[in-house]
Amino acid sequence: MELRNNRRKDVVFDRETRSEYNITITATDSGSPPLSSATTLRLVISDVNDNAPIFTKKSYSAHVVENNEPGVSIFTVSARDVDWNQNARVSYLLEDTQVSGSPASTHVSINSETGVLYAARSFDYEQIKALQLVVKAQDGGSPPLSSNVSVKILIQDQNDNAPQVLYPVQTGGSLVAEMVPRSVDVGYLVTKVVAVDVDSGQNAWLSYKLQKATDRALFEVGLQNGEIRTIRQVTDKDAVKQRLTVIVEDNGQPSRSATVIVNVAVADSFPEVLSEFTDFTHDKEYNDNLTFYLVLALAVVSFLFITCLVVIISVKIYRWRQSRILYHSSLPVIPYYPPRYSDTLGTGTLQHVYNYEVCRTTDSRKSDCKVGNAGSQNVLIMDPSSTGTMQRIQSEKSILDEPDSPLEVSSITTTSHVVVHECLF
Repeated sequence: MELRNNRRKDVVFDRETRSEYNITITATDSGSPPLSSATTLRLVISDVNDNAPIFTKKSYSAHVVENNEPGVSIFTVSARDVDWNQNARVSYLLEDTQVSGSPASTHVSINSETGVLYAARSFDYEQIKALQLVVKAQDGGSPPLSSNVSVKILIQDQNDNAPQVLYPVQTGGSLVAEMVPRSVDVGYLVTKVVAVDVDSGQNAWLSYKLQKATDRALFEVGLQNGEIRTIRQVTDKDAVKQRLTVIVEDNGQPSRSATVIVNVAVADSFPEVLSEFTDFTHDKEYNDNLTFYLVLALAVVSFLFITCLVVIISVKIYRWRQSRILYHSSLPVIPYYPPRYSDTLGTGTLQHVYNYEVCRTTDSRKSDCKVGNAGSQNVLIMDPSSTGTMQRIQSEKSILDEPDSPLEVSSITTTSHVVVHECLF
């Protein structure tokens, strides 16, 4: 038996081009006539991860209105992989790019399985007008293959900002007035209201209208440019003080507006303007602040005065109570003998002998003191244990004249003999 391959061709298999083959094998002998038989083989090509995911578009762009709710879906990106099974499973990721100085993940998020992009925050057109992102699609093969696509998200403006008046400046404490001489002609440019709107498009288109005026027949405001001009000749009967209220509106839906007050002085001299605008120069807020500080200062001074008064009274009461406690104290009086009066040799400085007789009671403040004269009637008592030095107790001031005063006693050393009689009742 002989095996013959009638057709032989070397090819590279590509599962994505043809996933299986049917091969017929014929065996023929060499007899005459030759006999043969055939069989068919089914060849299935297995997959390898040789293809990266491909996005359906080369780039994506979408729009989202500002002031959106966080978590709202924006749009969907899509990619497919021609491989098979796990090699064709696509997941979506956000590349680590910066958007206005912060990571892209802080602005948007993406579902890794479906490719849906969600707003991670509320967008503000005045801060971010567009987001430039990069989305990566990655398959589940080993090693995985991936591809990137650029995504641009445009933030659409909403009319969420009112016009801002730049001139004339609205000050709280001072008055800004435009002076118009009485000799001006019709169409004289008094001033111009300047305003801006941070929105875009028609939301930033501004129009100016005169809402109120002291004399509406004297001034007009340009609808598009905000110029305030005279529409007639100024006369002597026109008031010096003119007050105009101009409203500035944008073209959004719904429209937003701002108002500005323009003070105009119709006069030829500056002193005339001052006399008419005197009542405008007083700032109510300034007066309120001044009153507040005056009241605060008065309260602080009053508090300090009352505090000092309380402290003085407390000190007085404390001293009075200390004197009373000292007076009623029952502690014994310990005499103090100055060293300069001590005489160990028995020679004193006093020339006379004195006799003191003191009578006191234990529970009474009254006492009786008798003082004897110097002379031979003095009674001398010698302490045998003494070395010749005697002690004399003499009162420095009369305690009989001041019964409420505590007893003050002083002692000195002398050679004279002193007899002290003390009677306790």
